[in-house]
Amino acid sequence: MSLGGVVRLGIDIGGTKTAAVAIGDGGELSDQVRMPTGFGADAVVETALRTVERMAEVSGLGTGAFTSIGIGIPGAVDNETGRVAHAVNLGLEGLDLGARLADRLGIDVRIENDVKAAALGAHHLLGRTDDRADAGVVGERSMAYLNLGTGLAAGIVQGRRLLRGGHGVAGEIGHIPVDPAGDRCGCGQRGCLETFASGSAIARTWPTLAELPARELFDAAEAGDAEAVRVRERFLWGVAAAVRLLVLTADVDDVVIGGGLAALGDPLVVGTRRILNEWAADSAFLASLDLAERVQVIPLGFPAAAVGAALVGVAQWQKS
Repeated sequence: MSLGGVVRLGIDIGGTKTAAVAIGDGGELSDQVRMPTGFGADAVVETALRTVERMAEVSGLGTGAFTSIGIGIPGAVDNETGRVAHAVNLGLEGLDLGARLADRLGIDVRIENDVKAAALGAHHLLGRTDDRADAGVVGERSMAYLNLGTGLAAGIVQGRRLLRGGHGVAGEIGHIPVDPAGDRCGCGQRGCLETFASGSAIARTWPTLAELPARELFDAAEAGDAEAVRVRERFLWGVAAAVRLLVLTADVDDVVIGGGLAALGDPLVVGTRRILNEWAADSAFLASLDLAERVQVIPLGFPAAAVGAALVGVAQWQKS
């Protein structure tokens, strides 16, 4: 599509795939670009550069037309310096990604953790599609993006800004223990929320060779398989617990579920709301919070992390 005026480029670098989208000054999105992600520091840098070049071709613009570039990437990210560490699935223990790309492209590049970037993208979408109030009011609504993937984490947006905390770990709710006698978590603790509500939790409790284990689990539970029902309810309990935790700690107006497991769609949202309503029936306090009404799932296929990355880069302008 044709983009004009201020054009912001957002890139989501994942463990196997990289996606990108450009945003025009009216908020319109370009077609997406997708390509494989390389492994290791040099390969990740080259993947990002190839993505910028391809995005320039698709949007009909030269690379110099991008007024800002932002990147969402897994791992521990210093958003001030653009350094990425502990991105194990990408083979990165330490990479000054922002600086290396800026040197090659001649434009400042802002780096953010992928879940936090996705939170900004989801918030942007919410502000453009919510019909409960005028756009200005909706844009001010606080929101938590609950990422259900291999692991579990959240990104929180308040006052149109990301909540990072003093050490950048705000939103790492997957490693809050909810069952001291539970399974050992990869972080070393026991019974963390991630051991209940994540792709890895489903893989452990519902072993299968199916390409989409979570979908198979939900289908089997719907068909009446008793073990599938037990595993599904355990998973949904964890998702509901995450929603309750986010509301009770940050009092967000909305909790938007994203990540790979968001593809479960309505069955995920309906099941989570059911459990939240069951808890509300036993607690006047929880009932007063309308937890179930705050939950929604991100539309299938919406590139939240790439859109959020474009917004992350908004304050970074071309070098003189």
